[in-house]
Amino acid sequence: MAMSAAAAKPILYSYFRSSCSWRVRIALALKGISYDLVPVNLIKDGGQQLAIINYLEETHPNPRLLPQDPKKRAQVRMIADHIASGIQPLQNLSVLKQMGEKKMEWAQNCIASGFQALEQILQHTAGRYCVGDEVSMADLCLVPQVANAERFKVDMGPYPTITRINKALLELEAFKVSHPSRQPDTPAELRA
Repeated sequence: MAMSAAAAKPILYSYFRSSCSWRVRIALALKGISYDLVPVNLIKDGGQQLAIINYLEETHPNPRLLPQDPKKRAQVRMIADHIASGIQPLQNLSVLKQMGEKKMEWAQNCIASGFQALEQILQHTAGRYCVGDEVSMADLCLVPQVANAERFKVDMGPYPTITRINKALLELEAFKVSHPSRQPDTPAELRA
């Protein structure tokens, strides 16, 4: 993401299917920040776009994506880190290429292992969303990761809390407009 010199409107360099880009698009939509999107056909590693979301949180504090309560704030960061650092990088394109024919099985195992831990955490922290009843950075991480799980045909049966939260989030406008099926670089066959 870059700030253009001519205008105060941010530019998001985005790939329609990238979890990292999707998290940022959700944050921008929730905060009502208009931006120019420049499609880039490559996938970046890991959770580096959480730095952009932290920047947006500091420069556009409403609505907040980190709870005021210190314990809840720590829970949000723990969940976001678990997904963005502990699950997503293990099933990134660069890793899957190295797995060859076993890439589907590898991705399923990585996601299932991460989701087993996440389901346990969410049983203690969740309200309507990941931590209580306010949308947070944790939710921005959850939705793209569930979409990845579905893409890799992970059985979501063992994860009722994850499934319930994901369903509630997908009903929110910010999550709808930021969805990969509604981006300018989405291939026609994947459009909503």
